[in-house]
Amino acid sequence: MKFMGFLLLVAGWAIVLGAMVILPGGTPRAVFVLAGAGVEAVGLGLAIRAHAVSKGAFR
Repeated sequence: MKFMGFLLLVAGWAIVLGAMVILPGGTPRAVFVLAGAGVEAVGLGLAIRAHAVSKGAFR
């Protein structure tokens, strides 16, 4: 689960960078940048949650 969170972080960066390069300025670029940021936030949350769960298992 932690690995999937880190993969989502990388995927979010790829979406943002791809949108900056491929799409023209304006609304389409902004929408994809926000979508990429959302994917990164989900990945970060998943990685943090998985890390917290794994630390709690050793107690």
